[in-house]
Amino acid sequence: MTAEQLPGRCPVAHQAPNLVDPTVHSDGDPHQIWRALRRHDPVSWHDVGDGLGFWSVTRYGDSDLVLRDYATFTSERGTMIDLLGTDDPAGGSQLAVTDPPRHSVMREPLQRALTVRAVERSKHVIRRQIVRLLRPLADGATFDFADAMLAMPMAVTGILMGLPPSDWDRLTRLTTVCIAPDDPEYRHPRGRRYTLEAAHRELFAYFQDIVEERDRNHGDDLISVLLQTRFDGRRMSQGEIVSNCYSMLLGANVTTPHAPNFAMDHLMGTPYLDDWVANPGLIRSGVEEALRWASPITYFMRYATRDVVLSGTQIHAGDAVVVWIASANRDEEVFADPFTFDIRRRPNRHIAFGAGAHHCVGHSVARVTLRLLFTELFGNFTDFAPAGPAQRLASNFVSGYKHLPMTARKKG
Repeated sequence: MTAEQLPGRCPVAHQAPNLVDPTVHSDGDPHQIWRALRRHDPVSWHDVGDGLGFWSVTRYGDSDLVLRDYATFTSERGTMIDLLGTDDPAGGSQLAVTDPPRHSVMREPLQRALTVRAVERSKHVIRRQIVRLLRPLADGATFDFADAMLAMPMAVTGILMGLPPSDWDRLTRLTTVCIAPDDPEYRHPRGRRYTLEAAHRELFAYFQDIVEERDRNHGDDLISVLLQTRFDGRRMSQGEIVSNCYSMLLGANVTTPHAPNFAMDHLMGTPYLDDWVANPGLIRSGVEEALRWASPITYFMRYATRDVVLSGTQIHAGDAVVVWIASANRDEEVFADPFTFDIRRRPNRHIAFGAGAHHCVGHSVARVTLRLLFTELFGNFTDFAPAGPAQRLASNFVSGYKHLPMTARKKG
């Protein structure tokens, strides 16, 4: 179906900049685009050329519905715009692109291993990694906060997955390449496609070796959990395990770093940061607000399995539907004064981790990590100040930073 054949298209959608363009997210202000779409054209057709396109969903209610109704909006054909027009080869075998009931069977052992109680037992290990990463901030010199935050989830996930610390820097860079292949700092001279393919090849080859070794020496790490997971009366194949290792690592590394980056960039030099530092009891609600504000995963894509009407707009079976998480989390109908960073915001029903069956399996790890980070940061440092321009990642999938220079003074 071409865009010309589709009903419900509004002039706002035609005039809006291309939301697929990574520079719109790194150099522009997509929130003004989403705000106009929420108001005038909440479910609009977005043509990307070559006969391809998708429905942009911008309001919270519609977004929540699409993410929860897996029977009508499937993940199994792919969840990223990069794969638009082709089915994801990992569909039905990788957790992120598998729907219930198979999804539930695959997810359950990981969910059990990542409960709040299980993660709380690792708090001392997570705190140790955070203290290590923040230590250079005490020197008083310019400190690249974003660079440290990019390394933070790898330190935590590396421990949970049993990955050697000597590999962490390499894995951090590879996962960042996978979500920002258009960024000049990560793009290979041979172009975007080569950048992605090379990073994927290296990551999959790495995990193939790790899985083979772990299969001979089971432990209590997440890869061992996958090796012991059974569904359809069998163990997961090596390819399925490797694919899920990649998905877990990518999910952790691209979500956790950017909430603190957004928070510090927005709040440094304002009384709002002083207020948060002075009220450690607001760490929990402040973290949730940082997650809403950042919405690190910008979107999730689904495919309609049947004809359906969404906010008065007809969507046909087979159409791609993109839920803009970052837009839903600023919906004026759900969040009072949504363009204000409010550390006391309650309730805060953000969907930064998704919703429904595909709600992020690692959300407990991310939340505990972020609470520990801000506790250590505000408990040990003061006088935070920017020390140069922040640089955003050129990515339409992850809303994030690659550099955030700052200074601070160690307390005491």
